[in-house]
Amino acid sequence: MSAYPEWTPSLIQAETDALKHKPGALLPILHAIQDRFGFIPQEAVPIIAAGLSQTRAEVHGVISFYHHFRAAPPGNHVLQVCRAEACQAVGSRALEAHAKARLGVDYHQTTADGEITLEAVYCLGNCACGPSLRLDDSVHGRVTPESFDALVDELRTQPLEIM
Repeated sequence: MSAYPEWTPSLIQAETDALKHKPGALLPILHAIQDRFGFIPQEAVPIIAAGLSQTRAEVHGVISFYHHFRAAPPGNHVLQVCRAEACQAVGSRALEAHAKARLGVDYHQTTADGEITLEAVYCLGNCACGPSLRLDDSVHGRVTPESFDALVDELRTQPLEIM
C-alpha cells in the first residue's frame, strides 16, 4: 500500500492549471505533482507540456536534469544519504556503502518489500553534523551504521501513515 494517493490525468491537469500562471511555472508544477503523488508519471509530461505551451522534450528535459524528480513511484519511505563534501569528510561514503548493503539496493532503487527508496542528495544543510541523511521529512545527523540500522528497524515496525 502506497503512502501516496493514486494520480489521474484530471488531477495532473488540476495541478498544472493551478500553477501555470506563475512565472517559471514548470518547476513549481513538477514539485507539486511529486509532492502529491510521490513521483512524476510519464503520462503527465504531455499534460504539463500542453498546459504550458512547451514541448514534451522541454518538460522531460527538466525532469531528467534534476536528481530530485522521480519518474517511478517511491517506496513507502524515502531515505536520502548526503553525498556533499562536508559529509564525505566525516564518513558518508562508508555510510552509503552500509546503507546499500543493509537495504540490498543501489541509489534510485526500492527495497523488495516496497518500504524504502534509497536516494543520494548533495546537501541537507546539516554540514556540521555529518554524515547526515533525511528520512522522509526528518534530517538526522552524525549517523553511524548502528544508528542507521536502528532507524531502518524502527521504520519496519511502525504502521504506515497514509497521507
